[in-house]
Amino acid sequence: MGIDATGTDGVNAIEVRNLVKHYPHGTRPALRGLSLQVAKGEFFGLLGKNGAGKTTLVSILCGMLDEYEGTAAVAGCDLAQGFDPIRSRIGIVPQNLALYEDLTPRENLAYFGGLYRLQGAVLRERVAECLRMTNLEARADTRVSRLSGGMQRLANLAAAMVHKPEILFLDEPTLGIDVHTRKDIIGVLAQLNRQGMTLLFTTHYMGEVQDYFSKVAIIDEGALLAQGSIPELRAAYPRCRDLEELFFTLTGGYDKDDEAAPAAFPGKGGPA
Repeated sequence: MGIDATGTDGVNAIEVRNLVKHYPHGTRPALRGLSLQVAKGEFFGLLGKNGAGKTTLVSILCGMLDEYEGTAAVAGCDLAQGFDPIRSRIGIVPQNLALYEDLTPRENLAYFGGLYRLQGAVLRERVAECLRMTNLEARADTRVSRLSGGMQRLANLAAAMVHKPEILFLDEPTLGIDVHTRKDIIGVLAQLNRQGMTLLFTTHYMGEVQDYFSKVAIIDEGALLAQGSIPELRAAYPRCRDLEELFFTLTGGYDKDDEAAPAAFPGKGGPA
């Protein structure tokens, strides 16, 4: 049976239930009965260590992986019924650069906008707006291969949002970049979220971004450990000083005999 991602109140943008994903020759499932919901308009943080299942989940939700158990829906569409109805309604910022490096940012944005059937003045306006939002106007006509790593990341983001998607998936978008570019990216995302765009942001680095999350889910080894707003998680885990400490506690970042570990949280588990 499929599921209705809009929920009873019509606001869920993403919903997965009991999601299980096995890779051939894998020693354990990449996802183990994962269930979570992302409401329309949320800035949702999906937190987990490397190998926790974050990229696997995003790949399923973006139509790049199939043959899974459970149910998944995006923008009200059950993915089991096909991906075409939501293709133009989402944007994807992958870990790796998804641009043509011999083209300029302006040329890349024009190309990707054209794939979504933008053309003429509308396309030119969207390209200009995305370059402005990502502070790339001065380097808009420089080949991507000649840009710094941070500027390439900003161009990657610009290409993903050129068609004004309803939902933007971001898989470790600030990994390996300097603090200034990281702040630039988070600033753009905060602006998009204020405009109503739903964001699903995967990371194992909380840093500045945690203050922008409306809700978070912490996963480890393909399973959900905790989910809720920051105030809800603070109330559930009062001994943890911040989200980063809670993350390390639930994912085993503290050894059970480590004196630095919060006394109330000896290991994985607890309220979710």
